[in-house]
Amino acid sequence: MVSSPPEASGSDQPGSPLAPVAPATTAPVSIAPRASGTPGLWRRMACWLYEGMLLFAVVFVSGWLFSTLGQMRDAMDSRRHLLQAFLFVVFGVYFVWFWTKGQTLAMKTWNIRIVDTHGRPVSQRRALARYLLGWIWFLPPLAAIAPFKLSGGESAVLIFGWVAVWALLARFHPERQFWHDAWAGTRLITSKPMSRQ
Repeated sequence: MVSSPPEASGSDQPGSPLAPVAPATTAPVSIAPRASGTPGLWRRMACWLYEGMLLFAVVFVSGWLFSTLGQMRDAMDSRRHLLQAFLFVVFGVYFVWFWTKGQTLAMKTWNIRIVDTHGRPVSQRRALARYLLGWIWFLPPLAAIAPFKLSGGESAVLIFGWVAVWALLARFHPERQFWHDAWAGTRLITSKPMSRQ
């Protein structure tokens, strides 16, 4: 009796129950650190401005709650510094919560996502560090304004001038990231909003 060669029997053919199966590799899915490019400066600044507009609602609701519950009668109330500290905490909660989810509402609109330097989601500690370092957008001009009695227009020019300088300094970063992102260990990357992935 002549036996057929193994090729003819189909035992080593792909899809055959006796065919050797290559081991399956299951690597964790993560974003490669350099897979997605840095969004352009104009898009990041448009997102920054849009974020500021959205924060008007946060300030309005938070300020209304604080002043109503605290029975503040006017803007020159002696507790206005407590209101400012309260808003600082509210902003921190807002940003840390959204950044740990990957995107704020403005970032979803402008297709920007925040990750750490390895492309992983941002931890609460890293998001808090980014929030505190993000005040570099405002603290230097506010510190420069404090000793002088500048008009509203002069203050606005100083603040927006510093914002422009700080934004343009990103051009000197190797990946064109903002420097407070580099110091916090975070990166802004181009991404579709998470709700569409």
